[in-house]
Amino acid sequence: MNGIRLTAPAPGWAVDADVVVVGSGVAGLTAALRCTAAGLRTVVVTKARLDDGSTRWAQGGIAAALGEGDTPEQHLDDTLVAGAGLCDEDAVRTLVTEGPAAVRRLIETGAHFDLSDAGDLQLTREGGHHRRRIAHAGGDATGAEVSRALVDAVRGAALTTVENALALDLLTDEQGRTSGVTLHVMGEGQHDGVGAVLAPAVILATGGMGQVFSATTNPPVSTGDGVALALRAGAEVSDLEFVQFHPTVLFLGAGAEGQQPLVSEAVRGEGAHLVDADGVRFMLDQHELAELAPRDIVAKAITRRMLEQGAEHMYLDARHFGAEMWETRFPTILAACRAHGIDPVTEPIPVAPAAHYASGGVRTDLRGRTTVPGLYACGEVACTGVHGANRLASNSLLEGLVFAERIAADITASSDGHSSPEERRSYTADVTGSPAPLPLVAPEARLAIQRIMSEGAGVLRSARSLGAAAEALEAVHQDVPYTDGKAAEPGVDSWETTNLLCVAQVLVAAAQQREETRGCHWREDRPDRDDAHWRRHLVVRLTSDQGRDQSQAQGLVVTRTEGSGFPPVSPSAAPSPFTLPADVPREP
Repeated sequence: MNGIRLTAPAPGWAVDADVVVVGSGVAGLTAALRCTAAGLRTVVVTKARLDDGSTRWAQGGIAAALGEGDTPEQHLDDTLVAGAGLCDEDAVRTLVTEGPAAVRRLIETGAHFDLSDAGDLQLTREGGHHRRRIAHAGGDATGAEVSRALVDAVRGAALTTVENALALDLLTDEQGRTSGVTLHVMGEGQHDGVGAVLAPAVILATGGMGQVFSATTNPPVSTGDGVALALRAGAEVSDLEFVQFHPTVLFLGAGAEGQQPLVSEAVRGEGAHLVDADGVRFMLDQHELAELAPRDIVAKAITRRMLEQGAEHMYLDARHFGAEMWETRFPTILAACRAHGIDPVTEPIPVAPAAHYASGGVRTDLRGRTTVPGLYACGEVACTGVHGANRLASNSLLEGLVFAERIAADITASSDGHSSPEERRSYTADVTGSPAPLPLVAPEARLAIQRIMSEGAGVLRSARSLGAAAEALEAVHQDVPYTDGKAAEPGVDSWETTNLLCVAQVLVAAAQQREETRGCHWREDRPDRDDAHWRRHLVVRLTSDQGRDQSQAQGLVVTRTEGSGFPPVSPSAAPSPFTLPADVPREP
């Protein structure tokens, strides 16, 4: 049992539903639309506006075997190679076989992809793909178009949405089953302050955790909230050490922090070259695919070259594209570069790796079920086994589509998805006996956490760097209960910082244990891949002990799987119930 929860005011309102979806990217909105179509009362909770998640920042496209001569089997092979021996082959096969039809359904929903003069989908290549299979929209604005289509569909279906709402903790009943989620609505609207959505099925689709590092391609909302919420609820997470650093992020200076502009892999797919300051194409002797090698290989090669030359960045040279191609195929990237004083038409683009994507997350099965009954996860927050140790380019949007549909099908087929309002209200009980809340991390610690992670657990890692990071994070943790003699106040900033510290400590703990180099986990002191000992997954869960002033202190339990496959997601021991007071007002 853990029963860990955030310090927060008691919920002042509640809404009943069959399903609550937390997140509004491709995974969350697809799941919400499918659940609604099945007749389930669905509520979407999102941290900012409906279109403010990571999906709209996706430039490259969606990978699927849609082109002539391409097959799901070839897509599977490329995905397995990129995953460096840790992909779940059944999960990958599910992705690549169901993916083409899922993309077509997305098109039927209203997404407009770029077409050839003959009316066929335009397909490009990206790193790790041996065929052109990346469908794109608006040249390099695929995510924005996918988000637009899904948001329009959600609004057209009149789904109940709660925007500007940070999900706090999972509600569970006496048997440890999901009964809803608490949340805090920021600003004015129909709801305000802390409340709850009561539902027997909760779908986490909260995106990634890139903001745990100083420099990332992720938007400000990507603070690991879903992973942290799931851990506090007793769910297991896996493969969190495998953070993908995108090789080509626009270099804005050594001290740049926060969200950085991405230079899509599709630019290399169309023929751009990686070069050093002397114009040497250093990828030619690194991999048979050169600039189109899997992302982990390209990121490592760039980092090595930077270290060898004492440089802060490398260059991406696409001057040979010409102005017309830049303006039609990559207008978003062109505008971003020019906004920072760089013109790709006439000069190479300075690039360096930055945190981009979490290949691991909340552990699920092929139906999106976690180890907590009634709690589902999909998209970047989940670890389905598809990505293994390194995600193949443009598989992320596809994973969100495919597994969101699978989750909706599972909930629809389950009697849990059809509980009556009376049954939903019966999940509530007196909060007496609920666990003591977790002390909050002061917002001022956020920058310290990010810098600790970038220095100790970034692209290059070692036992020494990870040990220093673990020690520094523990110092932050020990200082949590009081800052300047005063406890941190509940609020969005302190809740986000608490979530960041949680996922940072889990990531570092897993990275310390994995004593090898594999995929996007690069240990300088363990430079070789070690299949004999490490072709397996690390699974992490939280435990709690009574700490200072009887507050909850979280501890980590890290276990290794016996092989490269995942064990079934049998429910873990039921956590202490976290329910609502019976007098909380509810909407009918």
